[in-house]
Amino acid sequence: MPTTEKLRKQVIELREKGLSREDIAKELHLSEETVGWLLSKGEASDKPPADIYIGWRSVGVYSSRITHLARIFTDIILEECEKSGQEVDAIMGIAINGIPLATSIANEMDLELILFRPKSANMNEEIRGTTLSNFAGVKDKRIVVVDDVISSGNTMKGALEHIKANQGTPALCLSIVNKQQFNELEGVPIRALLRTHVV
Repeated sequence: MPTTEKLRKQVIELREKGLSREDIAKELHLSEETVGWLLSKGEASDKPPADIYIGWRSVGVYSSRITHLARIFTDIILEECEKSGQEVDAIMGIAINGIPLATSIANEMDLELILFRPKSANMNEEIRGTTLSNFAGVKDKRIVVVDDVISSGNTMKGALEHIKANQGTPALCLSIVNKQQFNELEGVPIRALLRTHVV
């Protein structure tokens, strides 16, 4: 687990590369409040905001390990389909870290793959993100949305809003880790391998 100083260094390096506070938070799976605290060079005596750092590099460095995760997620999707009595048509991966997971799941299930790029700081305020045109679209499809970590839920919410606005139906949200206490978002169930919270 990185120390506060190591995290502060990573945050400053990402800021120097031109990333916004929001983008840094997404990249490091931290809250924007924590990123702000790290950028302000909070002293050791300053109490940092309550947050949990998530790192899953031990899985991400080997595609075979991602495939194993995809098989677990496939089992969860099939369980949810059985409960709802409805099938799914496509898997949507949220850029960047949701993409390898979604690709592996889509491969396991032989389903279409949709890639979603979340809203960036320079996008129009009304845009929640966009799908990449070289991959499947969302229209008339029941879709499982995949990301690695749900931190605030805003990125996942943007993906769900995009699906609905483009005549698709979000069926399920999946993540490795859910840092929130809610079990659904916008009326869509959330399933995660792990849930974290500060006690």
